[in-house]
Amino acid sequence: MLINFRRTLLFVALAAFVAGVMFAGGCLLVNDLGPRLGQAPGSARGQVASAADGLPGVGPDTVANIVNQAGPAVVKIDTVSVRGGRVADPFFNDPFFRQFFGSPFGFQVPPREERGLGSGFIISAEGYILTNEHVINGASKITVTIQGFADPLPAQVVGADYDLDLAVLKVDAGKALPALKLGNSDQIKVGNWVIAIGNPFGLDHTVTVGVISAKGRPVQVENRSYKNLLQTDASINPGNSGGPLLNLAGEVVGINTAVAQAQGIGFAIPANTVKEVLDELINKGKVVRPWLGVQLYPLNRELAEYLGLKSTEGALVVGVVPGSPAERAGLEQGDVIVQWDGKKVATVDDLLEQIRQTSIGQKVTVVLYRAGKLHSVSIVVTEKPGQLR
Repeated sequence: MLINFRRTLLFVALAAFVAGVMFAGGCLLVNDLGPRLGQAPGSARGQVASAADGLPGVGPDTVANIVNQAGPAVVKIDTVSVRGGRVADPFFNDPFFRQFFGSPFGFQVPPREERGLGSGFIISAEGYILTNEHVINGASKITVTIQGFADPLPAQVVGADYDLDLAVLKVDAGKALPALKLGNSDQIKVGNWVIAIGNPFGLDHTVTVGVISAKGRPVQVENRSYKNLLQTDASINPGNSGGPLLNLAGEVVGINTAVAQAQGIGFAIPANTVKEVLDELINKGKVVRPWLGVQLYPLNRELAEYLGLKSTEGALVVGVVPGSPAERAGLEQGDVIVQWDGKKVATVDDLLEQIRQTSIGQKVTVVLYRAGKLHSVSIVVTEKPGQLR
């Protein structure tokens, strides 16, 4: 009896010990997972951090709160332009979607008015709006619909850049407007949640959610060549172009731009790309770029052998623009540039990057191979003409 009683006490003690360990372990686990589940440090167990507590988490109202705060700064952009040729659904006047989907429905007509549709977002209380250049390209009339205003407001183009596909508009609202903050797109990670807000097919303030699928994607659409787009599976459709891609802090990390011919593949211009040129767009109306005026092609083994070179390093000149700095300096088709202002040129990208870092009006010494012999020429870099693409 005594032995059995002691055994009973032992098992009760062990059970209490195990229960205590499990309880303590459970508390430790919850506390450890709290920040990962959106719990703010120091908040009560099981509570989800609100936007006021700092970085929002993944609570049931996180996206709704962000949309509620950011939505009033997202605008709908309507354009009117005079064009000729094929006429299609106005929602598909976006060249990115023609690239991927084509325009099967349409017919040839004389020049007439066409309407376009896109999105944008306010970046300052004074009424500056950021969007894609292709949304407003060629438009003779631009109007912007803003929440809280009975009628669309006329907008003027402050600055635009074809290559980056960015444009800044300005509206006079007569009062301060809600604005979105540009975040740091370099810090966004593959797998991070993002929110897209826009006007697909004219359905204003449509919200879609996804993740960052990849970074640094190169995309070629018509005459535009991108090297650093964000890829997302958040749904992007005609009319979304120019709208914001937001992180879970409610900051803009991308400008929705294009969709591939596949489900769940959309692209956005990184916010940091915008930051680099925003002042120029607003203050100068354009992005000022240094210009050499050559068409370049990468060297491969066959080309190097044909040109009598032992290495594939360098940038092959396959064309020279008339009246360009390159023509004035005497560059010719078939030249292979191997050095720019004392720096080695190993690839075409090397040369393009070195040109981008050159100041307008700067005199540069260029070393090149011509007919198998080294030559040195001086080139004065000028500003790239705006009409060139």
